[in-house]
Amino acid sequence: MAYTKEIITGAGALACAIGIGFVMQSSDIAEQRYGDIPPDQQVITSEMATISDADLPEIADNPLLDVQEITLTSAEFDSGIALPEADAEVVKASAPASFLATPEAPQAVPVPDMSCEIEARARPIAAAMVDLTMEAPCLPNERVTVHHNGMIFTETTSATGTINLTLPALSVEAVFILAFTNGEGAVAQTRVEDINEYDRAVLQWKGETGFQIHAREFGAAYGDTGHLWADAPGTVANAVVGNSGVLTRHGDRRAADPLLAEVYTFPKAATARVGDVALSVEAEITELNCGIEIEAQSLELQADGGIKTRNLSLPIPDCDAQGTFLVLNNLLQDLKVAAK
Repeated sequence: MAYTKEIITGAGALACAIGIGFVMQSSDIAEQRYGDIPPDQQVITSEMATISDADLPEIADNPLLDVQEITLTSAEFDSGIALPEADAEVVKASAPASFLATPEAPQAVPVPDMSCEIEARARPIAAAMVDLTMEAPCLPNERVTVHHNGMIFTETTSATGTINLTLPALSVEAVFILAFTNGEGAVAQTRVEDINEYDRAVLQWKGETGFQIHAREFGAAYGDTGHLWADAPGTVANAVVGNSGVLTRHGDRRAADPLLAEVYTFPKAATARVGDVALSVEAEITELNCGIEIEAQSLELQADGGIKTRNLSLPIPDCDAQGTFLVLNNLLQDLKVAAK
């Protein structure tokens, strides 16, 4: 699909985007390509600067994030009820004879059991994905941060304190850390044997930044069947049989200042097709991100099992540019699919 691109030339705006190269698309053209994109489906990029440690702590330097002082079983809480000691003195008061009948033995005050175990389990499923579950009965409706080999995002437990997630693995020996804000947490691990059969790229960020991964498989134009993005993510079933890739989104967007991630997966071993998959990162300029600097990080799974990371910081043009898009074509490396 043909469309017009305007080069963003603002001197200050380009300072942190050298080497990335981004273009703006008019809102009319963007609307033709995507339709209305909700402001909560957004993405960022620029490999020349770093993310603040407060937002994405130490991901680039230490792929498996160091979460300290996690208690993996249970937490004890004060019941708040003051009970008499066993040898406390019993005070007797005088009363008329008619009231001197033998009193009934005092009933013990039940102490509520406020302790519980936090349990997490992981098991491999199709397409190098993992089914991750957690039970934390004492922590319903609580924010929890999930860490896995550099990927990080936040979720919220259910009303019964559970979480049930399907997410892509980034290592054969896959370890998942689930950390609550009060220091409690759990760890789960599993082995993902088929991870080398897939290419995988991750983009992660904090808050409503407007980022999106776009994958155009084997020459697909925007809006074609082979164009995968948030509004057309594909399916895991197609990835399993090698028909196409799949895009998954992770993180609870309803939470305050959520950590969010998108992951593109392509079945390089199962596909019979030959050619390129063009990967780009795009960000719509909205009232939530205009005129500020936004940050993100990319993770790309390498053939040797390592993770290639890039930190980025990108100044967004002023709010007069709302409705246009920044397109960053070389933050994520295009995939080359060869014949088997």
